[in-house]
Amino acid sequence: MTNALPPAALSTMWAVQPRFERDLGAFLDRTAELGYEAVEINHSMTAEHAGAIMGYASLPVTGVHAPAPLERHPTAGWNREMNLAATDEAERALAVGYHQRSIDLAADAGARIVVVHLGGVGSRMLAGERRLRSMYDRRDSLSAEWQAAVDDTLKERAAIAAPWLEQARRSLEEMAETAAARGITLSIETRLHYHEIPLPFELANLLLPYPSEVAGYQHDVGHAEVHHRLGVTDRSAWWDLLGDRLVGLHLHDVRGLTDHRAPGNGDVDYAWLAERIAAATPNAARTFEIDQHESDEDVARGLRLLREHGIA
Repeated sequence: MTNALPPAALSTMWAVQPRFERDLGAFLDRTAELGYEAVEINHSMTAEHAGAIMGYASLPVTGVHAPAPLERHPTAGWNREMNLAATDEAERALAVGYHQRSIDLAADAGARIVVVHLGGVGSRMLAGERRLRSMYDRRDSLSAEWQAAVDDTLKERAAIAAPWLEQARRSLEEMAETAAARGITLSIETRLHYHEIPLPFELANLLLPYPSEVAGYQHDVGHAEVHHRLGVTDRSAWWDLLGDRLVGLHLHDVRGLTDHRAPGNGDVDYAWLAERIAAATPNAARTFEIDQHESDEDVARGLRLLREHGIA
């Protein structure tokens, strides 16, 4: 099949299952059999795993999802749990260092982007978001209470965000210097939880100092959809403010508030999404970020579905 779009990649999120645990060559073979043309190395992969993927070289690596490789610091814990926006300077500096390793890994793997979670306003879900999630199935019957909870959640985050945002800005500046030197583009991702950075207007401001080849926007379909369903961020806002900075896409479906389903195993409006992607850029990297519990058949069907929509 001739495809004018960038190659459809499958995230190694799907590789985290017993049959591939010690045989990433089998994962790469199965990925190709299911119709995918590349992979993204995500932050569940150790240095040994990443080395195996690069060693087999049966599929190209289009991106690295930082902080890959997965490592455990002797005293500070797992690197993927560190906050790039931490007000604790030691934690922030450690997080930056691990992300700089991801930039090096991407360059070594021949990838062009590194996907970045830019930290959060604290490290825990806001009380307001917990309330919204608990009310979600009753939101229509509790419309007044639901809207009040949305408003309270927006205010809760806004009241405390400033120092964390400043730390995120500092981390992005340090990572961008490394990325520019290695010829890698940082792709700052839409996040799942409302305390996490960035919101659309925050990212628009954070990206202002950088050309698109150094830093841009990673649209995570499922994360944006969950924000929309919780009422905290309209899904259109990401495209209105950041469509011209789009670098990459994380493609998956959402059922209720559960993301990382294979496309077709939820109810995301892909026709609407296809229009927004087409209006942004056809060159954004396409990665299917599908949970390891989704079946082979659904992983293959999801790719076919999004090809029918012109997304992949």
